[in-house]
Amino acid sequence: MEPGGLVYVCDDTEQIRRLIRVNLELEGYDVREVTDGGQLLEELRARTDVPGVITLDAQMSPRDGWWTISQIRADPRLADVPVIMVTASVQQHDRVQAQGSGLDAFVSKPFDPEHLIELVHGFMAEGRAHQPAP
Repeated sequence: MEPGGLVYVCDDTEQIRRLIRVNLELEGYDVREVTDGGQLLEELRARTDVPGVITLDAQMSPRDGWWTISQIRADPRLADVPVIMVTASVQQHDRVQAQGSGLDAFVSKPFDPEHLIELVHGFMAEGRAHQPAP
């Protein structure tokens, strides 16, 4: 996928969504914002195209990021979309849960927007095969 593709930002905090959206739009990406996993899946299932990357918060209501990633990976149309979890949930059990969930990258809040942009660029260029730097 080439830069300038579609990115979904799923977070229940408006300021975080805006921060991610503005930084990605400055890089030429088309960004859509949603506030929880249920809304994300509803929109994705209504579209004919799929996003190049999804950023996802862990703690949202009513549908959190853990539920959402399981639904994305179970959907044949969405299963190969790279998902970056951007979350304040940084306890050891969160990192362990992330490893087995099908996430492609785990970014702790507060985060460096440049690091997130680099991850998005990598996933857009290489898909799920991209291996983020530690």
